[in-house]
Amino acid sequence: MISQRFSRYFPAAGRVPVQCDSYVSLQPPIFRPMRLLLIEDHRDIAANIAEFFEATGDTVEHVLDGERGLQLALNQPYDAIVLDLMLPGMDGLSLCRQLRQAGHTRVPVLMLTAKDTLQDKIEGFEAGADDYLVKPFSLAELDVRLKALLRRANVPPAQRLLTVGDLTFDLDTLEAERGGERIKLNPTTRRLLIVLLQNSHRVVTRQELEKELWGDQPPQGDFLRAHMHALRTAIDKNFTTKLLHTVHGTGYRLSAEPPRP
Repeated sequence: MISQRFSRYFPAAGRVPVQCDSYVSLQPPIFRPMRLLLIEDHRDIAANIAEFFEATGDTVEHVLDGERGLQLALNQPYDAIVLDLMLPGMDGLSLCRQLRQAGHTRVPVLMLTAKDTLQDKIEGFEAGADDYLVKPFSLAELDVRLKALLRRANVPPAQRLLTVGDLTFDLDTLEAERGGERIKLNPTTRRLLIVLLQNSHRVVTRQELEKELWGDQPPQGDFLRAHMHALRTAIDKNFTTKLLHTVHGTGYRLSAEPPRP
């Protein structure tokens, strides 16, 4: 069977790629039950994921290949899609890209992969993925990340337009404008801008920004400074009022007003 709902169909032996934390509560979550599409060709990983979420009342529909996954994603309503990068037939990047090009921009896509380089993550986000989880991973973390994606996806449209001064960013189209002028961003500067806009009420520390880009393994050297310079050039260079402020020794803040000395 190509498509099925899992109810503990696979034996426990051999389920080592995914870690299920001993402290994870299997009580029903505060969210309504989710309907998930799981596109994963590794049966043991898929069985682990399906068992975990179905134990809390969620529905998991699983397919083994990308072509069938794309067909379901285009024609069936899902709350979120968990998508493996390496799939037979059509890989995860191609699937995600075609899904977004077809106009399905609201359903969150969380990509699973064994690849952990920055370039791999950039390619995933450019293809339209909303989040990225590296194998092996904790089922608790997968659950938390999916809940976070659903919270963002269910934000009212008016709240999906982030604004500081005359700078706006649309979370649906991923487009930035300032004073009516389109701002060109690469995937890295786009992610930095989103974090700064969402936290414009405070200073965002360097450590927070580094974790957003590289997780717990930031590269050697001050790569963040180069990315922040690129972001500052994109949003401030052609404008009199500067919005991106460096708070020396701490981090950065987006504000129409300069920080207090």
